[in-house]
Amino acid sequence: QVQLVESGGGLVQPGGSLRLSCAASGIIFSAYVMGWYRQAPGKQRELVAAITSGGSTNYADSVKGRFTISRDNAKNTVYLQMSSLKPEDTAVYYCNARLTKTYWGQGTQVTVSS
Repeated sequence: QVQLVESGGGLVQPGGSLRLSCAASGIIFSAYVMGWYRQAPGKQRELVAAITSGGSTNYADSVKGRFTISRDNAKNTVYLQMSSLKPEDTAVYYCNARLTKTYWGQGTQVTVSS
């Protein structure tokens, strides 16, 4: 079976940092485009960042310069390093793996608040 297991979410103050991890199993991880999406209450799910098998990255304009996506194929893990966090970053963050099929993690809550 395919599993994407996220960790690292939590409560952080504005300006703080957080690193999300997503450990994948059941797929040939190195072949997949990995991504992070987020969904805030009342909002549509949006792409935050993606990274290809070759290491090319893509970011939403709202997070450019603040977030960094990376992957460790040896660990079957994709990361999202989030810095200079803002209240508007508050959302459930979802890990995504895409090739011929698409898989989703369960989501992890990130709350940016004083």
